[in-house]
Amino acid sequence: MAARNTRLMRCTPDDLFAVLSDGWLYPVWVVGAARMRDVDAQWPREGSRIHHSLGVWPVMIHDETEIVEWDPPRRLRLRPEAGLLGRGVIRIDVRPRGDGIAVTIVEEPVSGAAALLPSLLWKPMLVARNHECLNRLAFLAEGRRDEREARELDHRTETPDPAEGTPSPQAEEDVREAGV
Repeated sequence: MAARNTRLMRCTPDDLFAVLSDGWLYPVWVVGAARMRDVDAQWPREGSRIHHSLGVWPVMIHDETEIVEWDPPRRLRLRPEAGLLGRGVIRIDVRPRGDGIAVTIVEEPVSGAAALLPSLLWKPMLVARNHECLNRLAFLAEGRRDEREARELDHRTETPDPAEGTPSPQAEEDVREAGV
């Protein structure tokens, strides 16, 4: 029985997959990942791995996560492995929804210490963690959307000459009163 979370995001699948394609961002959106050690040059190709650490210094567990399926704009499947804690499976599904997307994370431990525990213990923890992971992903992906929209708007509007500046209404009134 896997842990499942869904969140609506105000962005495109491309915005989300741009974040997911940057392996160095993994500890920014994955709760518990403390630092990156390396990202395979082939990332995000299937079979490539990212190497990160879990925990808080000085107690760190070296972890690695492999891409099992990379199918933008629909799906990403990952296989994380954290030493004695074991191996898991994570699936991120993306569906268009209104003017944004619905993103679902499904995660389950499949080996190691976590898999030996009853789902009553690990499932609520994964649901809580993945709720925050989705919030962080939304922050990053929606920020990309905002940047993209700002660039598009900037290209559509005429930009005044920076040397001239834009006078405030008060400055224009002061010039009129001074008779300049």
